[in-house]
Order: sequence, then structure tokens, then C-alpha cells
Amino acid sequence: MTTGAAVQSEDFSTRDDGTPVRRWTLERGGTRVRVLTYGAVVQSVVVPGRDGTRAEVALGLPDVKAYETHSGPYFGATVGRYANRIAGGSFVLDGRTHRVTPNEGRNTLHGGERGFDKRVWDAEEVPDGVRLSLVSEDGDEGFPGRLAVSVTYTLDEDGALRIAYRATTDTPTVVNLTNHTYWNLAGADSGSALGHELRLAAGRITPGDEESIPTGELSPVEGTRFDFREPRPVGPGYDTNYVLDETGGEPVAELYDPASGRLLTVRTTEPGLQLYTGDHIDDGPFGACAGIALETQHFPDSPNHPDFPSTVLRPGEEFVSTTVYGFSVR
Repeated sequence: MTTGAAVQSEDFSTRDDGTPVRRWTLERGGTRVRVLTYGAVVQSVVVPGRDGTRAEVALGLPDVKAYETHSGPYFGATVGRYANRIAGGSFVLDGRTHRVTPNEGRNTLHGGERGFDKRVWDAEEVPDGVRLSLVSEDGDEGFPGRLAVSVTYTLDEDGALRIAYRATTDTPTVVNLTNHTYWNLAGADSGSALGHELRLAAGRITPGDEESIPTGELSPVEGTRFDFREPRPVGPGYDTNYVLDETGGEPVAELYDPASGRLLTVRTTEPGLQLYTGDHIDDGPFGACAGIALETQHFPDSPNHPDFPSTVLRPGEEFVSTTVYGFSVR
């Protein structure tokens, strides 16, 4: 008989203003995942290696104060209202210019100064996991519309971590959500994750300028250092959006640590995946390149590029997105 995931919650910590934060623990099929109501953060993922030894493979912090102090790397956070960058902190929707909070020079990154990663979410248990929800009011960080958002974390029968996003709005707006977990399959305390073998089912990227803003092109990866269509070791220097060849079915990414035998696979309904090798992790207990982020999402700056897949959400519609992180050994 198949049993569902074990789900528990506990008091975890409090914010400086006294707001309580809870931690939810999910266990199934050898996988243990811990999620915080602060930032809907994936704090911990523990999975076995080839020899059966279980290890922490996600970069996480010990308490809420650490997440508030070291917010720059977005360790494990749910990122929104718009993941990645919006050029110049503005976009035009239905003929109206909206100015959103710039927090990376003149550009807006991951939702602005106080994105979803800095909010305390409501939480409720669901079969095999937990659903976290919040309401982002009209004008929040400059974004239009009252946005109701939920992120549901569940463990599949095989121990895969399934992340399901939903959102609705009362006014036309733009939405792009992702999870910002950094993975180190050798163990979160093992140092650099460079050298992991990576495969990406993506033949093109959206190249960026000196501010990492897309030029609008879709450039082939063939013959360049961006080509991971066949598995090869990851080096430094990647903060790149890949245009996925297909979504919803076969894995779009595979990350493998030869020493431990741990293999991470990624399936998603999203059209893009941001590969970030953590070169600028210089805020917190981890060093540069200590983890590799595989952020499934729509493309950066899509509101300013009509040819990119649309991120517009209108009243009466529902934003729905699913990403599954699977764990195995070989």
C-alpha cells in the first residue's frame, strides 16, 4: 500500500517585528524537504547518495534573522511578483506606463525592494504537502492589480519535489514566479558546486547586455560555452536565461554529481530556465559558486519584449505553473 508524505509543522523563529514564522517538514521516498512561511523559502532538501548516505543538497540558513540579513542571494526563496529583471524599472501595459521599484541600479530585480521573498506567507496543510499563500495589493512595488498568489509544495510518490504556482488578479498585470534554491549535490557544506555535470534541453539563450537585460535576440548555443545539450561540467560565469526546447514532459535539465551519484532532474511548464552559478554569493555563510540555481520561469524583461512569451495576467484568468525537481542516483 502506498502511503502519502509525512507532513509536520513547528514554530521556527520570529521576525524583528515579532511576526512568527513556521517551518513545514515533508518526508517521502527518502526525501526530506523543509519550507518556511518566510519568503515561502525552501530551507532544506535532504536526499540519499549512491551509498545511501543522506546529505543536505540545498543552501539554507539557520533562522529568519539570517534570511533577513543575507537577502541578496535569495536563498531558496519564492521570487515575485516578477522574477528576474525589468529594464529601467518600467513597462507599458495596455498603453499605460507602470514604474516599479528599481533595486539593481536602474533596473528591477526579483520583484523590487520588498518582493515575495521578504513576506510572511499564510500556510495550510494539503495532501502530501503544504500550500502557502499571500495577497499582493494593487501598487505593491509599483505593480498594478491586487494579486492573490499561492505556492504549493508537495512530494510525489518517488520523493520528487513538486512546486505548483497559481495567481489571479483584479486588474491587468504581469507575473513571473520562480524558486531560487541553490543546489549542491555533493552537500551544502562541501564548497564549490562547480564541476557538477549539467545537461539542458535548450538550443538557444536570450543574450543580455552589460546589465543582464535581454537584447531581444534568441541566440543559438551551438559552438559556444552556453551549449549544455550534452552533459558536461559546469564552470563559473553563468547568469543566463535558456529558451527551453519543450516543456511539460521530459526533463529540461539534469544536474549530476559524479562523486556522490546524486542526480537532480527538472521538469517544468515554463518556457525558460535561468542558469546561475552563484558567482556573486558573497553575502552569508557560503562562498562564491557554492550552489547552482536552476530557476524555471518566463524570460527576463518580457513586459518590454512583445515577441517573448507573454507574462500578462488579466482578470478572469489564472496564472498556473508547475516545476518538479526529481532526485535519484546512478
